[in-house]
Parts: sequence; structure tokens; C-alpha cells
Amino acid sequence: MFTMGSRKKRVLAGLVIAMATLVIFIGISSQPRSRAEAKGSDYESIELFTDVMAIIKKSYVEEVDTKKLIYGAINGMLASLDPHSSFMSPETYKEMKIDTKGAFGGLGIEITVKDGILTVISPIEDTPAFKAGIKSGDHIFKIDDKFTKDLNINDAVKRMRGPKGTKVVLTIMREGFEKPKEFVLTRDIIQVKSVRSRMLDNGYGYVRIAQFQEKTDDDLIKALKTLQDEAKKPLSGLVLDLRNDPGGLLDQAVRVADHFVDDGLIVYTEGREKDAKMQFYARKGTKEPKYPIVVLINGGSASASEIVAGALQDHKRAIVMGTQSFGKGSVQTIIPLSDESGLRLTTARYFTPNGRSIQAKGITPDIVVERLELPKEPDKKDGFHISEKDLENHFENTSEPAEAPKGDKKDEKKEKQLSTKLEDNLKNDYQVMRALDLLKGWEILKKMGSSK
Repeated sequence: MFTMGSRKKRVLAGLVIAMATLVIFIGISSQPRSRAEAKGSDYESIELFTDVMAIIKKSYVEEVDTKKLIYGAINGMLASLDPHSSFMSPETYKEMKIDTKGAFGGLGIEITVKDGILTVISPIEDTPAFKAGIKSGDHIFKIDDKFTKDLNINDAVKRMRGPKGTKVVLTIMREGFEKPKEFVLTRDIIQVKSVRSRMLDNGYGYVRIAQFQEKTDDDLIKALKTLQDEAKKPLSGLVLDLRNDPGGLLDQAVRVADHFVDDGLIVYTEGREKDAKMQFYARKGTKEPKYPIVVLINGGSASASEIVAGALQDHKRAIVMGTQSFGKGSVQTIIPLSDESGLRLTTARYFTPNGRSIQAKGITPDIVVERLELPKEPDKKDGFHISEKDLENHFENTSEPAEAPKGDKKDEKKEKQLSTKLEDNLKNDYQVMRALDLLKGWEILKKMGSSK
């Protein structure tokens, strides 16, 4: 997590990479206004706002709570900027802080709003949404009996939350559906495991990062050590799977990339304020051996996962394989407010080491490999993906959290089941197998070259 200099007293000690962008406003005035004129106009606008609030307080058919009016006005103000900058009530702000620790409650689904329609970015692995067959790009038309047209994300999330074991019905429209289809999901307490790993073959490891959370770097270190111990020799190659990883914490993305980059720039940010202009470099110290790496991405890979893929690609440390990533090139700052509420505001754009802004473009794979639909596991097809450029107001390129249950024998049994399921799935995963073939081919080519 990173503090922001002069903002230390008011900015949460960190930048959160989330699914959001910043709209560019074009002025309609033919002549630039002076600072005094702009200030006067601001005061006039504030006076207009207070006049409207006074009229509502006095004349609305029912008595209205002032705080409710203020919160609603702030929400509307932020919604006019971009689809994802948002105001968080004290309750929502508290939940967001828990969210970064990897504990969630509800359905396990990442959502956004596209053209006023609630749209799925990606279901989180091994959650009710994932198991029910919810896919990236699905349009959620109804939550139970409530239509979602023009429903903001916060209200939608609240409707999908609820006690463990209770049910919620999502009415989904998907490309290929003739009409909307109902999906019945059972809510659960969800703890997302940030990092999972397996040995694909003799000496070839696999690491999956589902989301960048507070302990992602620590979990990655453990995973790499486990693979090394299992191989009983230096790894021959690694598949780093960032598919459907919606992002997370900036500092964790930097630390993950730092394990594989010897020196130089990993990512930098540019914004209007001085504090928004930052550069993050690889640290000196022990690095992972120079084994070949294949990074897997797809349309659900966004923000923090794009930072890692972009850094490794620019440093020529890895081959990026898969399909075009989401294209989220903006940074959000979390700002705590006086009443324990919070503001999530887009404050900067990030750039890869070579100066690429992937905003609304995404990371282009070195080798494009589509994810094939398997006859026995049709839910594994990527399906229709939305991307950053599809979101309303994107700028052009220039789940109820709960305390995670304590570990017990049941948790250990579940983890073993998930591990077995992961291993079985990888054997039938076309993109993973293509990545493994590439790593093996590289080893063969090296031996051929050394024999001359």
C-alpha cells in the first residue's frame, strides 16, 4: 500500500486498481474562463444545489433525511464522471476494506454497468456464480423481481447480498440466448484464495492468481517455493495464469512483477496532481531464476493483472499468450471522509515500462490462443467478453464482505478437493496445454542450439 504525500491524513494508505476509467470533458466555451469567473460559477452552482435541497426539504410529499439527500447527490455527481468512481457510505467503505483481504459474502461476481445494464465482468472461481454457470459478458436484467435497468452498482450489490444459504434469482441475457434465462443461486460466505499452484509436468510449474489482495505477494512466494521443492531442481518453466483476474491492489501487482524483473521500471502513473505522478522500479535482491515464463490473459484480465503482463512483456521476461485483455489503464485513490464514508476516485493513468497506455486497448498477446469449448465442460468457454472500450464514458487512450471462517479440518478437506479439481481442469484446458507445449519446445530448441 502507498501513501500519497500531502494527502496522508485524508487518503487511505494505498491505491486500489479497480475496474474504472476517467471521462474526458470537453469545454463548450470558446474562450477560457479566468480563475475568478470559474470560482464565481462554482458558487452559483452550489447555491443552486442548496436551493433545490431546501425546496425538497420543505415541499416534498414526505419528510426527507438530509444525509440521504447529500449521499444521493454525491452519488449522482460521481456517476457523471465515469462508470466506476463512486461514493461509499460508512457501511460500504468498511466492507471495501474487508474486501481487499479476500473475504466476501454473497454470490462471488464482479459486475459493472454498460449502457445502463448491469453486466458481468467475471465470476470468481469456485463461488456460487461460477458454479451456476454465470459468464463474462452476461447481462443481468433482473435480481429476483427487481429490474436492474439504471440500477447503480451499490444498489445491485446490496440486492445480491444476504445470509448464507438463502437463494437469489438472476435473470440473465447472453449472446446466443433467444430470451432471458433465470439462474437460481444460493448465497455463501466466500473467501477467495488469491494464489493456487500445481506442477503441470516434470519441472514445469503453474501459478494462478485470481485477484491481487493484501497477501498475494506472500502467497506467491510460498507457491513458488512449493513448486521448487516438488521439482527438486530449478524449474524448467512457469505458466502464470492471470485469466479472469479483475485486478486489486497496485502494490501487490508491483511486487509480483518484481520477482521476475531484475531491474528497471515496472509501472508508472500520470495524473493532474503532483502526488499522482509515481514510478515503481524493481528492487535489488534475490530474483526468480531465469526460467521461461508464459503469461495467460483474456478479456477478463484487467488493471493489476494487466500491469504484471505488460511489465513482463516489455522487459521480454515472458511470452504473453491468450486473448486481448480488458484494457483498464486508470488508477483509483481511496479517500476516507469525515463521517467514515469514503470516495473512490479516478486520479491517474498507468503506463507500462515502455510507455504504453493500455486504456481501452488492453494488452495484446504475443501469441493469440482462443480458449476452446470442451464437450464435457462447456462452462469453460470464455463466452462473450466486454472490455473497457465498451463502457460508457471511458476515456480514450492518449458482494457483502464478512469475516473469513477460521480454518478447520473441513477447510483442509475443501482445499484438497479444490486442488484436485484444479489439476483435472488444467489437463483439459487448451490454453494451459498450449503454454506448456511452448515451454517444452523452448527447452528443446535450447538443447539443439547448445549441441552445435
